[in-house]
Amino acid sequence: MRRLGCFGLIAAIAVLVAAFLMIHGWGGAGPAPRTLTVSVPEGATLAGAARDLERAGAIRSATRFRLLARVFGSGAPIKAGEYRIPAHLSQSDILSLLQGGKTVQRLVVVPEGYPSVLVHDALMKADGLVGPVAVPAEGSILPDSYAFARVDTRASVVTRMQRAMDVYLKAAWARRKPGIAVTTPRQAIILASIVEKETGKPAERRMVAAVYGNRLRIGMPLQADPTVIYPITKGRPLGRRILRSELQAKNGYNTYASAGLPVGPIANPGRASIDAVLDPGTSKALYFVADGTGGHVFADTLAEHNANVKKWYAIRHARGEM
Repeated sequence: MRRLGCFGLIAAIAVLVAAFLMIHGWGGAGPAPRTLTVSVPEGATLAGAARDLERAGAIRSATRFRLLARVFGSGAPIKAGEYRIPAHLSQSDILSLLQGGKTVQRLVVVPEGYPSVLVHDALMKADGLVGPVAVPAEGSILPDSYAFARVDTRASVVTRMQRAMDVYLKAAWARRKPGIAVTTPRQAIILASIVEKETGKPAERRMVAAVYGNRLRIGMPLQADPTVIYPITKGRPLGRRILRSELQAKNGYNTYASAGLPVGPIANPGRASIDAVLDPGTSKALYFVADGTGGHVFADTLAEHNANVKKWYAIRHARGEM
């Protein structure tokens, strides 16, 4: 009886030791010597993910991981995506990571006023995106930061960017101010792209929109330099002063040579510029010129404008720019 009792004690101790080792193996430090990246494909099972984790070196045994997950895990499904696993992350935390869907965030950033050629450049450089894509139609992309997963296609990201613009423009057009100078959403995007390129100060957008709206109503040319540059570079920086011949060129975009809006947008305008065109400031101003601080000074009459231009030239002379 004493021997049986001893065997029972040993068995109990063995069970306790085994349980301790299992728990320690589940919650203790994992084998990964450094941060690893592991991708879980759409529709993957825990068994498949465990094999990928073992191959990457995040866990020691796929079989043991699955067993411990059944015993200690929550039973929630794992989620597809790309995961960054820190060095020595425990099996317990790895399972929580996969179940929580805390995937690596990859972003394509489209700043306000980006032309579509630069959007295309950003898409082609984005690490993890695959497949070809054409340069998107100008003005069709809503500037924002767009998340994507590894092996997403560039075309699918462009579709999301364009859908975002469609949704925003539809909502913004529905709340437009009565009596504005543009009569269609397309015209709103064209004018918003000019406003976007003409001022870097958010507080000025509605005033710039008001000036251009006033000009459109009386048939006065918009005379916006960015529209002259666009057919030359498709939105990339010109890198020099505009030539006189370029100011006189008739190409559908040059708002010095022709009155009215250009034939298309010259950039992808952001939400604030779209809103400014659809709710412009209340002003009779027809002119504006740089004020030397990064902003502009506005004028109702040509005489006032000419005086403001003289002040701007004096500032440039003092800076040695002229």
